[in-house]
Amino acid sequence: MNRRFSRAIFALLRFCKWYSTVPLGRLIGRLRPTRQIVKLWPEGDIALAAKVALFMHFDGRGIVRGQLLEYMRELKANGRDVVFVSNAGHIRPEALVALQAICACVIIRKNIGYDFGAWRDALEHLRLPRADTEEIIFANDSVFGPLLPLGDTLRRLDYGKADIWGLTESWQVRYHLQSFFLAFGPRAIRAEAFGEFWQSVRPVPVKAYIVKAYEIGVTQAMMQGGLSCAALWGYESLVKLANRAELEKLIDEDESEIGKADPIQITRKLQILRIRDGVARRVALNPTSDLWRQLLISGFPFIKRELLRDNPTKVQDVGDWVEVVRDTLGADPEPIMHDLRGMLKGSAP
Repeated sequence: MNRRFSRAIFALLRFCKWYSTVPLGRLIGRLRPTRQIVKLWPEGDIALAAKVALFMHFDGRGIVRGQLLEYMRELKANGRDVVFVSNAGHIRPEALVALQAICACVIIRKNIGYDFGAWRDALEHLRLPRADTEEIIFANDSVFGPLLPLGDTLRRLDYGKADIWGLTESWQVRYHLQSFFLAFGPRAIRAEAFGEFWQSVRPVPVKAYIVKAYEIGVTQAMMQGGLSCAALWGYESLVKLANRAELEKLIDEDESEIGKADPIQITRKLQILRIRDGVARRVALNPTSDLWRQLLISGFPFIKRELLRDNPTKVQDVGDWVEVVRDTLGADPEPIMHDLRGMLKGSAP
């Protein structure tokens, strides 16, 4: 009874916090100007190709990780003009020099409005979409990678099949494409719903509101506007992959042998059981955390930074990510390890 009472009290406190902070945050968001740009390169009119990638960044130290530079080089090599939009407020001189060799434009702004505030600022400053714009990709720095060349992934963006593509999709809260990578095709960027959504984005200083209203809301708004959305790595296919025969054999092992099993095998078994239980109870899983292994097995070129740095949902089998990256993808895990060494304090990856 005491435990139930405690849970009820905490739930009530979370409810009160939401309904006290969100209205205040929305008010602040309306009062703040949406334009928060403090520095531009180059100044003046900026020529852009028909395909543009708006790459959002934040690092309070003003640095740009080497993997992010490689990510943007891959986008550029595959025909996208890259616009770097940083919420850091400043960029170190050596980072700016590296960015200028890759990007068509660098926008430095105050850390206000999270990703969506940054993307709105870039759209307005660059007057996107323009008459010749065919595609706008919204990407951010919340991933490690690319672990594989991006060309194959980008070539799969077929706007004859869907107007808007994400890499992954989620059913948590409401159906949505996960916003670390969203690609809008020609029909989408000229739709009324696209313009209305971005005009509605305000620099609200409440992350929970941003997630619900914008990260989840953008997919919902586009679908309500008559646009089709799809993910390159669909949720159902990942769940099926988690249940395939070569993974199920871990579950079928004799329980009397579990004490003799490799610890990594045990954690993989526990995670598969967790996935199976979630599917059976129709609990929505987060593909980029719960199904990270299945994503990599199927050629996904990234791994979420939050998963390796914080593991907030306590995914049990992530301990062998190095082996999966190296042995399954044939990629070098050292660049990720290098970045983690600078991020983790008092803990091991």
